[in-house]
Amino acid sequence: MFPQIIHYSLHFFTPFLFGKLFFKQHWWYASLLMLSTMLIDLDHLLANPIFDPNRCSVGFHPLHTIWAAFLYTGMLFIPSWKWRAVAFGCLWHLCTDLIDCLI
Repeated sequence: MFPQIIHYSLHFFTPFLFGKLFFKQHWWYASLLMLSTMLIDLDHLLANPIFDPNRCSVGFHPLHTIWAAFLYTGMLFIPSWKWRAVAFGCLWHLCTDLIDCLI
């Protein structure tokens, strides 16, 4: 139960902390954009079974691969705070999933 609390806390609460820290002027909207990056979990629908508690998402699902991480990192260089918030949220999502794999 404790790993799930950590995992979902990192997914749902940390974007608001990051919004306050890194996107001060637009923190609320940036936080919601980062939270919306949870949609990359839709790639789980491509797996069989859809949910496997013993499977690490990172490196398995298409939007959770190193190639996707390179794309998200490249998005950090788009001169728009909105795209940076999305990129930051996607990268944080991957980090959170990786932390879950290590626990």
